[in-house]
Amino acid sequence: MTHLSLADPVREPLFSGEAGRQTAMAKDILAEAGLHFDELNKLRVLDPEVTQQTIELKEECKDFVDKIGQFQKIVGGLIELVDQLAKEAENEKMKAIGARNLLKSIAKQREAQQQQLQALIAEKKMQLERYRVEYEALCKVEAEQNEFIDQFIFQK
Repeated sequence: MTHLSLADPVREPLFSGEAGRQTAMAKDILAEAGLHFDELNKLRVLDPEVTQQTIELKEECKDFVDKIGQFQKIVGGLIELVDQLAKEAENEKMKAIGARNLLKSIAKQREAQQQQLQALIAEKKMQLERYRVEYEALCKVEAEQNEFIDQFIFQK
């Protein structure tokens, strides 16, 4: 009976062609059963090619997760920046509303002050007219009294 070696066929002696075929057949039988040998001739459940693809996929997933983490940091920074800008915009909006309300208040105060001054002007005009009428009356009285005095002096 020939000893079946599942080792690398390169290590098999050159004169044992039958042993090499038996090793290949054994590897095929094990492969059909889902068992494979890796590059170190260790028995594995997965095909070495599938194992390599799994490792590559694992590395790609790690890279993807790292990139997603970086993306989340960037998005987080962007969200903070947008929130800060929104707060600043809101503050500026409130300042503008305050300034507009102050201008409206000042305009109303000026309008009220203007109305008060117009009322005062109208009152002073009326007072001036009364004084003018009184002055004219007093001038008339003075003229009458001067005429009376002149007549009184001439009669003497």
